[in-house]
Amino acid sequence: MVTVRSRAFDDLDARTGYDVWRLRQDVFVVEQECAYPDLDGRDVEPGTRHLTLEVDGELAGYLRILDPSTSSGTGVGSGTGEVRIGRVLLAKAFRGRGLADKLMEAALAEIGDRPSRLDAQVPLAGWYAAYGYVVTGPEFLDDGIPHVPMARPG
Repeated sequence: MVTVRSRAFDDLDARTGYDVWRLRQDVFVVEQECAYPDLDGRDVEPGTRHLTLEVDGELAGYLRILDPSTSSGTGVGSGTGEVRIGRVLLAKAFRGRGLADKLMEAALAEIGDRPSRLDAQVPLAGWYAAYGYVVTGPEFLDDGIPHVPMARPG
């Protein structure tokens, strides 16, 4: 069974929080060899939503939605400005099954008709384009990995 859950930081239980940060570390820091400050302070902001994808109760994927216009912590839909999607990932064992689509669909359902931005790793830009994102600037390196900025008008 596949489940996607959206939670504010304060709604993450200790086990889920640990699993999320470990998975982010496994994928971005270890697998992609990017030593960067993953715990950047944005996870705890009131407008941040943590979307977890679980397969048969096991954490398989994650993404984070940042909504700087929300100060009440009531969720992404309560703000009025542009939101940012980031930290999109699947555990290696769960890739190639279309599960990342479930994360993006849940994120876009939560965002609604609001505009959003993300920085896509270049090989994934076409996948994000299928969700209405368009490249908005030149390619750049983020921790040595080519990315492009993308936006979706909402």
